[in-house]
Amino acid sequence: MIRLLALAGSILLPLPAAAQQVAVEPVEFLSRDGKTDINGYVFKAATTAAEAPAVVMMHGRSGAYSGRANGKYGAETLSARHKAWGRLLARNGYVVLMVDDFGPVGYPGGFKAGTYKDRPAAVDEVANRPLHAYGALRYLQQRPDVDGGKVALLGWSNGGSATLAAMADDKPGDMRKIGFRAGVSIYPGCGLKNRFEKQGYRPYAPVQLFMGSADEEVSPASCEKLVARGRAKGGDITLTSFAGATHSYDTPIESRRSVKANADAKAATESAVLAFLARILKER
Repeated sequence: MIRLLALAGSILLPLPAAAQQVAVEPVEFLSRDGKTDINGYVFKAATTAAEAPAVVMMHGRSGAYSGRANGKYGAETLSARHKAWGRLLARNGYVVLMVDDFGPVGYPGGFKAGTYKDRPAAVDEVANRPLHAYGALRYLQQRPDVDGGKVALLGWSNGGSATLAAMADDKPGDMRKIGFRAGVSIYPGCGLKNRFEKQGYRPYAPVQLFMGSADEEVSPASCEKLVARGRAKGGDITLTSFAGATHSYDTPIESRRSVKANADAKAATESAVLAFLARILKER
C-alpha cells in the first residue's frame, strides 16, 4: 500500500505529562559480526515500565552526532533529530537505543552528500550495518528492563536502508526467531545495492516507510517499486509519501521546519510511528 498525503496540520499523540524526564546512558555492545564494539546511547524515562518494549535507532550518512560536535562525540552532542526522537519514544514508554556504528570504525562525523561511492565497506548499509542493528537487539534483550520479545528497528536515510536490509526475510532462522517485531524506515535509499533484485524483497515482520515526494537525495520511485514488489510477495510493508516534503524533513532545524510541507510531514510521521509501534509492541 502506497499513500500520498497532502497535509494540513497533523496532530501529535499526547505525551504522558508525568514522564517528561529522560535520562541518557552511554553503552557499548558487540555487533552481530562478533568483532566490532559499537557505541550506543540509551534513552529512558523515569516512569518506564519494569520490562518495557524497546526501539533501536540507526542514523543516516551524517552519523549520530551534530555537525557542531567539533570532535566531541557523546550523548550531549548527538544530533537534534536523534535527541528529539529518543526523548519522544522514551516519553511514550520505550527503552530507546541510539546506535553510533560509524564512530567505532573511524567515521564519527559521518559523510557528506555525494560521497556514497567513496565510502568504505565498513559502513555498508546492506552487508554490515544490519549486523550492528542485531548486535543492538541482542544487547537490549539482555537488559532486565527490556521485554526482549518486543523490540522494533527505526532508521533514517542510510540507516533507513540498513533497517530495510535488516528486516529482509533472507536472515538466518535464529535472527528472525528472536528478531525485530517491526521496522520503521524514514526517507531511505531503496536500491539496497541490488541485493534483492533477483529474489525480490520481503520483510519478515511489519515495516512502514515514510518519505517526501520532493526528496532531493533518494528516489521515491525506487521505494514505491520496492514496496510494491514486497507486497506482491506477501510482505507486510507500506509506504506513506508526503506531498512536497524533502529529505530530512523531520530534522528540527529552521531550514527544514520553515517549509510547511516538512513541518506537516514531521508531525504526521511522529504520530503514525507512535501508533504503529503501540499496535505492534504494546497491544496484547
